[in-house]
Amino acid sequence: MLDNLQMAKKIPKLWSKVLAFLLCVLTGMSLTLMLEFRPVTASSVPPLPSSFPLLQAEKIAENSTQYLSNSNLIRQGREKYQAERYAEAINIWQQALKGEKNPSSQAMVLNYLALAYQQLGQWQQAKEGINSSFQLLENIKQTTPQTKLILAQSFNIQGSLELAQGQAEQALNTWQQATNIYTETGYIQGRIGTLINQAQAQQALGLYLQARKTLIDVEKALENQPDIQLQSTGLRSLGNVLRLVGAFGDSQKVLQQSLQVLQSADNLDKVEISSTLLSLGNTAYAQGDKESALKYYEQAATIAPAKITQIQAQTNQFYLLINNGELQKAENIWIQIQANLAKLSANRSTIYARINLAQNLVKLENKKNESAKLLATALQQAKSLNDQKAQSYALGYLGKLYEQTQQWSNAQQLTEQALQIAQAINAPDVAYQWQWQLGRILKSQGAIKPATDAYQVAFTTLKSLRSDLVAVNTDIQFSFRETVEPVYREYVELLLNSGANKEPSQEQLKQARQVIESLQLAELDNFFRSACLEGQIVPIEQIQQSQAAVIYPIILKDKLEVILSLPQQGLRHYTAQVSQREVEEVVEQLRFNLEKPYTTPEGKLLSAKVYDWLIRPVQTELSQSQVKTLVFILDGSLRNIPMAALYDGKQYLLEKYSVALTPGLELLGPRPLEQSRLKTLVAGLTEARHGFSSLPNVKEELKAVESEVPSEVLLNQTFTSAALRKQIDSLPFSVVHLATHGQFSSNADETFVLAWDKPMKVNELKDLLRSREQTRPEPIELLVLSACETAEGDKRAALGLAGIAIQAGARSTLASLWSLDDESGALLIGQFYKELATKQVTKAEALRLAQLSLLKDPDYRHPVHWASYVLLGNWL
Repeated sequence: MLDNLQMAKKIPKLWSKVLAFLLCVLTGMSLTLMLEFRPVTASSVPPLPSSFPLLQAEKIAENSTQYLSNSNLIRQGREKYQAERYAEAINIWQQALKGEKNPSSQAMVLNYLALAYQQLGQWQQAKEGINSSFQLLENIKQTTPQTKLILAQSFNIQGSLELAQGQAEQALNTWQQATNIYTETGYIQGRIGTLINQAQAQQALGLYLQARKTLIDVEKALENQPDIQLQSTGLRSLGNVLRLVGAFGDSQKVLQQSLQVLQSADNLDKVEISSTLLSLGNTAYAQGDKESALKYYEQAATIAPAKITQIQAQTNQFYLLINNGELQKAENIWIQIQANLAKLSANRSTIYARINLAQNLVKLENKKNESAKLLATALQQAKSLNDQKAQSYALGYLGKLYEQTQQWSNAQQLTEQALQIAQAINAPDVAYQWQWQLGRILKSQGAIKPATDAYQVAFTTLKSLRSDLVAVNTDIQFSFRETVEPVYREYVELLLNSGANKEPSQEQLKQARQVIESLQLAELDNFFRSACLEGQIVPIEQIQQSQAAVIYPIILKDKLEVILSLPQQGLRHYTAQVSQREVEEVVEQLRFNLEKPYTTPEGKLLSAKVYDWLIRPVQTELSQSQVKTLVFILDGSLRNIPMAALYDGKQYLLEKYSVALTPGLELLGPRPLEQSRLKTLVAGLTEARHGFSSLPNVKEELKAVESEVPSEVLLNQTFTSAALRKQIDSLPFSVVHLATHGQFSSNADETFVLAWDKPMKVNELKDLLRSREQTRPEPIELLVLSACETAEGDKRAALGLAGIAIQAGARSTLASLWSLDDESGALLIGQFYKELATKQVTKAEALRLAQLSLLKDPDYRHPVHWASYVLLGNWL
């Protein structure tokens, strides 16, 4: 029997024997990021969680053949598993299990079986297999390095099962146990694998900084790795995970390192290089750099010796060429893919390749027949392999093809079959797609009630997934607007337009409002790649106040629906017959005009147009109800303009009402700010830092704050991220005011606030601001972000603003949609604090009074000076 040291030394020597399997899984992970129509998900072709356990078991098997009665059968099963013929692998391993007498060997085979069952979506069998493995190992009286490694393997597989089913916290704990065993036995590869797995679970739980720290540890371990193949494949795996957690820049850097390691080797490994190029293409695509993505895919396809890698790269090329309108090039690629597909035997990757191709092919003229043939072949192969998830995808997309050709009966029948299979294997991330598709098909046939019911089920499924979408289906993040968002909007349209010119009932209005609330949360979850709304939340309508009206605009494809909630009244609904495209164009032009240093007639006309959509139909009810505050839950592009600047032809909205925004129907601990406890931590930069210009007027702004409220000031060199954390943790501030460069973006990795030492990204800012929760009971009542702005050219940039407002844990956030680095910014902020400190007014009213003071000043009456500041969250 080997001792720990011998085992630690011997295992790495076996690494080269199993690199083929690691390649198989890692290229499978690259495929999970195939583009718009990909059916591949994180649970259908697992990334690292399933690769390392089988690798470890394979090493143990080869190192301990004297304990294996059926080593040939186990090897045959591994070959079938690597070929993605999972049902066949299960049959062989079940035979092997019957002949095994040694408990540790039985446990290892049970682990294999659990992996294969997971691949087929047979969760109960997978769970039973892993539980049986644990029981066998617990009964072994004398532990050896071998049994310890098998136990670590069992933990690793269990973690994979838990994460795939959305149990991220359990998965994290399980993988930590696996990591401890690998560390104890000195098995470096196993430790690296489980650390990467831990990072994915941490990200799914919203533990952003912990995930990044874990991945940094992985990167350090790989830097010192002498085995070039292990180093390059490990770096590629790390780069893929960094992409999945939204760190695109870091992903690109690490993948480039992987490529450099491979290119510097004595013997060029074309298999590894093509896989890394494919990953680089996926990261470039995720960054929005389609030109670079296309180049990487072309390179990968050119040098790939493995046909499946070549097909994956060519399919991504095909998709991009079609979307670029380069149809002749796309046609040429299609001919090459056809030839390559014909040479491959049936397995899951080739089945999914056919399905992806079929979905892209329908964009070419007269290719629907070819698309149908591909799907039919994929279905036949999935049945021959007993791969139910692949069957569900093939049937579902065949149903979609019939939907596109308006053959409703066939479309419905196929969709129902696909749905039945997805539900049978407990795959909600697949099922919701067919529930949605069924709703569309029924609606197209005029069956509004059944269609609404189908959408209700799809919505309920998505809502139940919510944060699990991050863990279960990471690729959804990259196609959210195509695969998730439409479900919500189309469901709302059915609720508000149920036919026969009937006004929606109160129940339908409440449901529509709830659906849009869920969409807001789903957008933020997608933005952060984790569930983000935590803490004590209170529905808006339960807040003890009677002077606020809540307005919910809902942007649909061909109309703008609005729901109004007045105090102590039923919900009111009205519609503006304006398309989504027109809404977005008007909003974009209005934003452009608001940022001009002078008021234009065009700007006022555009502002009046939005006023006509949102306010004019109910302005009489608003005035009669005597509300003082308008609270907006804004949708889509409407988030990019300040509601206070809407114009009725004579007055701006803020001249009549206080205005506040909230990301959803619920608030975090709503209550008024106590003037007696008003104390502010103020931090700012006046000097140029990290490529950003100086902000000379920040000094005046900080003086204005100090003159109105008790303040602790961090300026320039004293404003570091560490100093800010120290002050927040040690002193009871009710207000944190940051006057510095910052940017709100639809990408969390590009949403930041600039400190002296570095940009603090949104997730780091969240960790910093919420750190005091561990030591101090007092929440931050108000976070002020001055001189920040929404990212230029990013239509969904205000997601970052809402994200900061929620993640910071502050009850309210005051921020600017565009940067105000001039005297007017300092004047507005000073007046805001003066109103807050000296009068018994709400935060929303304090902001209104401060804005009015500039509006009445001839030098600052243009909206560019006063309109940019918006209040999010608690307006009391």
